[in-house]
Amino acid sequence: MIGLGDGTQSWSLVAFFSVVAVTLLLCVLTGPTGDDLDDFYTGYRTLSPLRNGLAVAGDYISAATVLTVGGIIALCGYDGIMLALSTLLSLVLLMFVLAEPLHNTGRFTMGDALTRRQPGRAVRVTACAVTLAALVPMMVVQLAGVGQLLAFVLGFSDSAMKNGCVIGAGALMISYAALGGMRGTALIQILKTVVLLSSGLVVAGLVLHTFHWSPRALFDAAAGRSGAGPAYLTWGLQYAGGPHPALDMASTQVAIVLGGACLPHVTMRMYTAGTPRQVRRAMSWAVSSVALFVLLLILVCTGATALVGRAGVAGADPHGSTAYLLGARAAFGSGMSRAGSLLFAGVTTAVFLTLLASVASMTLACASSLAHDLTASRRTPLTPARELALARGCALAVGVPVILLAVLAQHRNLQPLATVSFCLGASAIAPALLYSLFWRRFTRAGLLATLIGGTVSVLVLMTGTSLVSGTPLSAFPDAHVNWFPFTTTALASVPAGFLCGWLATLLTARRDGDREHGRYEALEHLLLAGPAKPASPGPTS
Repeated sequence: MIGLGDGTQSWSLVAFFSVVAVTLLLCVLTGPTGDDLDDFYTGYRTLSPLRNGLAVAGDYISAATVLTVGGIIALCGYDGIMLALSTLLSLVLLMFVLAEPLHNTGRFTMGDALTRRQPGRAVRVTACAVTLAALVPMMVVQLAGVGQLLAFVLGFSDSAMKNGCVIGAGALMISYAALGGMRGTALIQILKTVVLLSSGLVVAGLVLHTFHWSPRALFDAAAGRSGAGPAYLTWGLQYAGGPHPALDMASTQVAIVLGGACLPHVTMRMYTAGTPRQVRRAMSWAVSSVALFVLLLILVCTGATALVGRAGVAGADPHGSTAYLLGARAAFGSGMSRAGSLLFAGVTTAVFLTLLASVASMTLACASSLAHDLTASRRTPLTPARELALARGCALAVGVPVILLAVLAQHRNLQPLATVSFCLGASAIAPALLYSLFWRRFTRAGLLATLIGGTVSVLVLMTGTSLVSGTPLSAFPDAHVNWFPFTTTALASVPAGFLCGWLATLLTARRDGDREHGRYEALEHLLLAGPAKPASPGPTS
């Protein structure tokens, strides 16, 4: 493990506090000042395509990408690179298949998009429950990562200090969501994306400079110090100990591609663009930004293995979650100047911002769903002022349990929680959205069966994976109930989610099929083309 000097630690600490002050100020200045729900939930749809695209990219470049996927790149080489590219493919799927239909049908939450065709309180309550089930585990992962990050950068190992960092970051998370609303959290995501890309370009340049600007020399050096030799540059290293490595890899990629595109904190960004054309332009910026970061992540984390070695990466963290920081620190050399310390502080600040911004967006998505979906079908709707107050209260109601869970779980392997989030997105939310947006005869019973069946299949199957028990790196290493043959559930739970919706629709099609077909035809133009443009005035005589 590479130690950080006192100067580097001091600059990083100053940078962290500066970021906290600036981001809180941004949230206060840009947050909603009145009782307008459109301002809080969507920022009046006034974000430009560039800013919206950078915010979407910020949602995709989460701690799961920087820390988890970065660690897999450093430790397993080719397999990690394929997972990073799967993240980019997920965003491309969102861009070409879901972005515009979601923008056209949604208003504030995923429940709005689903009830456009199948209205009803049951749909909204179920959508809210699935939103919480998909995002709360990921929030715990991101928040627990703050304690690990600060412990690594600042050099302390006391558990009380780590707990204090998690609690402080959780308080910030709640403040960002409650005070800033959509515009505030979007600005934090934009700042995070800009800082992360800027610092990543510097570090990747230094890594390539170390190897005389030869990517081949970089990858050969990484393979030589990986402990796996040429296997580092071929597929299968990550799942070599499993019974079906190829299928296990495919299952993980399905979870990332489908799940990443449909998680509620990502899809809610589609509602902040003004027009379908702005959605397309925003997604173009997002794809470009994520593609650039994936390239930088591959170079930096491969550089960590080439410069530090597998033993150094695994010694800092068995899962390699600090690989990005190790690669950056090694790229600056053994004796860092003041300029180098400042640049490395920028890298650590970017990762810190990544953790805070992602968890703030998820908090906002959960709070919005609780406040809006659970009250939208009331006989006497809440006034905007009361719903806005409720949304802010829900940010606190979601945030406090997440903080407690992060404090309790931060010393365990949290990869199962991140996996649950992606698998729920792929197995429950993706089938529900695709069926609702594109299947004419899809019924309300089919929608409920898809959401519930996909969720239950993930939660049941996940208990039998090796991430939960059965290995020294599992969340519960002393337990041995790993009866499921794959690391992720997607290969079984995604077909289960689609099958539940299909079967329930077939069983209720005789009763509801004609009605749903007619409802779809009435909404088809809106779903696929957006609201009709007003006719231009004809020539005057």
